[in-house]
Amino acid sequence: MRSRTLTAALLSLALLPLALRAPALCAQEAPSPSGPPPASTAPTVPQNDTDAPTININVNLVNLYFSARDKDGFITNLVKNDCAVTEDKVPQTIKDFTQEKKLPLTIGILLDTSGSQMNVLPLEKESGATFLRDVLTPKDEAFLISFDINVDLLADYTNRASDISRALNKAQINTGAGTGSITGNGTPRGTLLFDAVYLAANEKLRQEAGRKIIVMLTDGGDQGSQETLKTATEAAQKSDVIVYVILIADHQFYSNGGFGINLADSGARDMEKLASDTGGRVINVGHDGRKLEDAFQQIQDELRTQYLLSYTPTNDKDDGTFRKISLSCGKDLRIQTRNGRYAISAADAGN
Repeated sequence: MRSRTLTAALLSLALLPLALRAPALCAQEAPSPSGPPPASTAPTVPQNDTDAPTININVNLVNLYFSARDKDGFITNLVKNDCAVTEDKVPQTIKDFTQEKKLPLTIGILLDTSGSQMNVLPLEKESGATFLRDVLTPKDEAFLISFDINVDLLADYTNRASDISRALNKAQINTGAGTGSITGNGTPRGTLLFDAVYLAANEKLRQEAGRKIIVMLTDGGDQGSQETLKTATEAAQKSDVIVYVILIADHQFYSNGGFGINLADSGARDMEKLASDTGGRVINVGHDGRKLEDAFQQIQDELRTQYLLSYTPTNDKDDGTFRKISLSCGKDLRIQTRNGRYAISAADAGN
C-alpha cells in the first residue's frame, strides 16, 4: 500500500475509536459453578445439517440519493412508480422510495488554503460559516479540513456551526515558502487536493451512515498529491459520498503567475468529473462573493429536495467491480445522482 500524507491530528482521530472500544473487549470473569448443571429439558438439536433449515437473508441494499429538476426548478412530489433504475443496463426493482430532507446529514468542508486563494479566502470563510448555520441541525454533523502543502483537520465532528466558524476564522494561506513541500518534491508550491478528498472520504466519512457530502472550495488545481483524480473519486464512491465543488479563483493570482492558467483549466475539468461521478456538481463563482453565497444556497436547496431509493441488486456478487447505475424519472426531468457503485460487501466497506 502506498504511504499517504496524513497529519497527526487526522491519524489520531482515525485511531481514537479503537481506543474507545477497547474496554468493551474486557468481559468480567464468570463465577465458578458450585455444582453440576441442571438437566436440560430442551428438545434435541439435529446433528445433521440437512435436518435444520437454512435461512438466507439478502441485506445487500443499494442506497441511491438523488435530486430531480425540470426547467422550473426542483421536483418534490415524485413517487416510486415514477422512476426506473438499471445496474449495468439490467432493470432493478425499487424496494424503498422516500424524500430524505430530514435524514441526518454529515458534511465535510474542504477549504483550499494554497497561495492561489489568497484574495478569496475571506469570502470563503464568511459564506461557509453562513451555510453551516443555515444547514446544520442538532442531528447533523460537520468537520473542516484545509489543504495546501499539507492536509489539516481544523475542526472535528460537531453539530455546532459556531465550532466550524471559529476554525474557519483561524484558517490561513500556506504556501510553504522557504520550507519546501511535504511531498518531498523540493518545490514550495503545492495543493494536495486529491489527497484531501481521499482522506476526507476514506478516513472520516467511510464509517458514517446516511447522507454524506463533501463541499469543497477551490480553484480545482492539484499539485503534489500522492492520490489521483481516479483514486480520490473511487474513495468517494466507495464511501457513498456526494461531492460538491464550488470553483472560486483569484484571477489576479493567475494573471500575475502565468503558470496557473492551464492548471486552472485542467482543474475545472477534473472537478467536473469528480462531482458528476459522485452525484454532485460544480458551481463556478469566479471571485464574486454574491455568487458564492448563491452557490451555497443552491447546495442547501438540493439537500432539502433529495430522494432516497433502495434496491437489492440482481447481481449479488461482492467482487469489488464497478457497476454502472442509470436512473430515470421521466424524459423531461434532469436527475442528479452518482453514476455507479463498487460491489463491495458491508464488512469490507466498514474496514
